[in-house]
Amino acid sequence: MPSASTSTRIRLQPANTSRIPFWGQMFFGIVWVGYTLALIVTDSGLNDMHFLHYVFLIFSLIYIGYVLVHNAPVFGTQSYLEFTPGYIVHKGGLFRPKQVFAAENITRLELVPRQIRLHTREEGTYALSLREVRGRKRRRLLMEQLRAFANQYQIPFQEGSAT
Repeated sequence: MPSASTSTRIRLQPANTSRIPFWGQMFFGIVWVGYTLALIVTDSGLNDMHFLHYVFLIFSLIYIGYVLVHNAPVFGTQSYLEFTPGYIVHKGGLFRPKQVFAAENITRLELVPRQIRLHTREEGTYALSLREVRGRKRRRLLMEQLRAFANQYQIPFQEGSAT
Protein backbone atom coordinates (compact mmCIF):
# COMPACT_ATOMS: atom_id res chain seq x y z
CA MET A 1 0.00 0.00 0.00
CA PRO A 2 1.53 3.37 -0.98
CA SER A 3 2.39 5.68 1.88
CA ALA A 4 0.71 9.04 2.24
CA SER A 5 2.61 11.97 0.82
CA THR A 6 4.24 14.30 3.30
CA SER A 7 3.47 17.35 1.17
CA THR A 8 0.24 18.91 0.03
CA ARG A 9 0.04 20.75 -3.27
CA ILE A 10 -2.84 23.15 -3.89
CA ARG A 11 -3.36 24.10 -7.51
CA LEU A 12 -3.70 27.83 -8.15
CA GLN A 13 -5.34 29.69 -10.96
CA PRO A 14 -2.64 32.03 -12.26
CA ALA A 15 -3.37 35.71 -11.80
CA ASN A 16 -4.55 37.05 -15.13
CA THR A 17 -2.05 39.84 -15.73
CA SER A 18 -2.30 39.98 -19.51
CA ARG A 19 -4.37 42.73 -21.08
CA ILE A 20 -5.81 40.40 -23.71
CA PRO A 21 -7.64 37.27 -22.50
CA PHE A 22 -6.66 33.76 -23.60
CA TRP A 23 -9.28 33.47 -26.36
CA GLY A 24 -8.35 36.91 -27.68
CA GLN A 25 -4.71 35.88 -27.91
CA MET A 26 -5.71 32.65 -29.66
CA PHE A 27 -7.92 34.62 -32.08
CA PHE A 28 -4.99 36.88 -33.01
CA GLY A 29 -2.72 33.89 -33.55
CA ILE A 30 -5.26 32.07 -35.71
CA VAL A 31 -5.91 35.20 -37.77
CA TRP A 32 -2.16 35.63 -38.31
CA VAL A 33 -1.80 32.01 -39.41
CA GLY A 34 -4.84 32.26 -41.71
CA TYR A 35 -3.67 35.53 -43.23
CA THR A 36 -0.19 34.15 -43.83
CA LEU A 37 -1.54 30.98 -45.41
CA ALA A 38 -3.76 33.09 -47.67
CA LEU A 39 -0.74 35.15 -48.72
CA ILE A 40 1.27 32.00 -49.44
CA VAL A 41 -1.53 30.50 -51.58
CA THR A 42 -2.40 33.67 -53.54
CA ASP A 43 1.14 35.02 -54.00
CA SER A 44 2.88 31.82 -55.09
CA GLY A 45 6.27 33.00 -56.34
CA LEU A 46 5.19 36.37 -57.71
CA ASN A 47 7.09 38.31 -55.09
CA ASP A 48 10.84 38.20 -54.41
CA MET A 49 10.23 38.36 -50.64
CA HIS A 50 7.97 35.30 -50.67
CA PHE A 51 10.12 33.59 -47.99
CA LEU A 52 9.00 36.22 -45.44
CA HIS A 53 5.53 34.68 -45.51
CA TYR A 54 7.02 31.43 -44.23
CA VAL A 55 9.04 33.25 -41.58
CA PHE A 56 5.88 35.04 -40.38
CA LEU A 57 3.97 31.73 -40.43
CA ILE A 58 6.62 30.11 -38.22
CA PHE A 59 6.55 33.02 -35.76
CA SER A 60 2.73 32.90 -35.69
CA LEU A 61 2.80 29.20 -34.84
CA ILE A 62 5.42 29.84 -32.15
CA TYR A 63 3.16 32.54 -30.70
CA ILE A 64 0.18 30.15 -30.59
CA GLY A 65 2.38 27.54 -28.90
CA TYR A 66 3.54 30.08 -26.33
CA VAL A 67 -0.03 31.11 -25.53
CA LEU A 68 -1.11 27.47 -25.15
CA VAL A 69 1.83 26.53 -22.94
CA HIS A 70 1.45 29.65 -20.79
CA ASN A 71 -2.31 29.32 -20.26
CA ALA A 72 -3.10 25.60 -20.45
CA PRO A 73 -1.70 22.90 -18.15
CA VAL A 74 0.21 21.26 -21.01
CA PHE A 75 3.09 20.18 -18.76
CA GLY A 76 1.00 19.51 -15.64
CA THR A 77 0.15 21.88 -12.80
CA GLN A 78 2.48 24.85 -13.08
CA SER A 79 0.87 27.23 -10.61
CA TYR A 80 0.63 25.89 -7.08
CA LEU A 81 1.17 26.41 -3.37
CA GLU A 82 2.83 23.43 -1.69
CA PHE A 83 3.24 22.65 1.98
CA THR A 84 6.27 20.41 2.53
CA PRO A 85 8.02 19.51 5.78
CA GLY A 86 9.68 22.74 6.88
CA TYR A 87 8.84 24.79 3.78
CA ILE A 88 6.06 26.57 1.92
CA VAL A 89 6.68 26.61 -1.83
CA HIS A 90 4.86 28.97 -4.20
CA LYS A 91 5.11 28.72 -7.98
CA GLY A 92 3.19 31.33 -9.96
CA GLY A 93 3.33 29.76 -13.41
CA LEU A 94 5.39 28.00 -16.04
CA PHE A 95 7.81 30.83 -16.73
CA ARG A 96 8.12 32.03 -13.15
CA PRO A 97 10.60 30.78 -10.55
CA LYS A 98 9.62 28.96 -7.38
CA GLN A 99 9.52 30.94 -4.16
CA VAL A 100 10.57 28.85 -1.19
CA PHE A 101 9.86 30.00 2.36
CA ALA A 102 11.55 28.07 5.17
CA ALA A 103 9.54 27.66 8.37
CA GLU A 104 12.40 28.99 10.52
CA ASN A 105 12.42 32.24 8.51
CA ILE A 106 8.66 32.86 8.73
CA THR A 107 7.84 35.22 11.58
CA ARG A 108 4.06 35.47 11.15
CA LEU A 109 1.20 34.26 8.94
CA GLU A 110 -1.80 36.55 8.47
CA LEU A 111 -5.12 35.70 6.89
CA VAL A 112 -6.82 38.90 5.76
CA PRO A 113 -9.74 39.28 3.35
CA ARG A 114 -8.78 37.89 -0.06
CA GLN A 115 -5.10 37.34 0.72
CA ILE A 116 -2.59 35.57 2.89
CA ARG A 117 0.39 37.53 4.13
CA LEU A 118 3.55 35.68 4.94
CA HIS A 119 6.06 37.72 6.97
CA THR A 120 9.71 36.63 6.83
CA ARG A 121 12.87 37.82 8.51
CA GLU A 122 14.93 38.57 5.39
CA GLU A 123 12.53 39.19 2.50
CA GLY A 124 9.84 41.14 4.34
CA THR A 125 6.21 40.50 3.50
CA TYR A 126 4.87 38.25 0.75
CA ALA A 127 1.18 38.36 -0.19
CA LEU A 128 -0.71 35.51 -1.86
CA SER A 129 -4.02 36.48 -3.39
CA LEU A 130 -6.83 34.10 -2.48
CA ARG A 131 -8.42 34.88 -5.85
CA GLU A 132 -5.90 32.43 -7.27
CA VAL A 133 -7.43 29.63 -5.17
CA ARG A 134 -10.53 28.46 -7.02
CA GLY A 135 -13.32 26.60 -5.27
CA ARG A 136 -14.51 26.25 -1.70
CA LYS A 137 -12.91 22.84 -1.22
CA ARG A 138 -9.45 24.06 -2.25
CA ARG A 139 -9.81 27.21 -0.15
CA ARG A 140 -10.83 25.14 2.89
CA LEU A 141 -7.88 22.78 2.30
CA LEU A 142 -5.55 25.78 2.08
CA MET A 143 -6.83 27.19 5.39
CA GLU A 144 -6.44 23.80 7.10
CA GLN A 145 -2.90 23.43 5.77
CA LEU A 146 -1.97 26.95 6.88
CA ARG A 147 -3.27 26.33 10.39
CA ALA A 148 -1.53 22.95 10.62
CA PHE A 149 1.74 24.39 9.29
CA ALA A 150 1.58 27.29 11.77
CA ASN A 151 0.80 24.92 14.68
CA GLN A 152 3.52 22.45 13.75
CA TYR A 153 6.27 25.07 13.53
CA GLN A 154 4.93 27.43 16.27
CA ILE A 155 4.39 30.31 13.85
CA PRO A 156 1.93 33.01 14.99
CA PHE A 157 -1.20 32.75 12.85
CA GLN A 158 -3.63 35.68 12.77
CA GLU A 159 -7.00 35.67 11.10
CA GLY A 160 -8.52 38.99 10.08
CA SER A 161 -12.16 39.53 9.26
CA ALA A 162 -14.17 36.86 7.42
CA THR A 163 -12.95 35.82 3.98
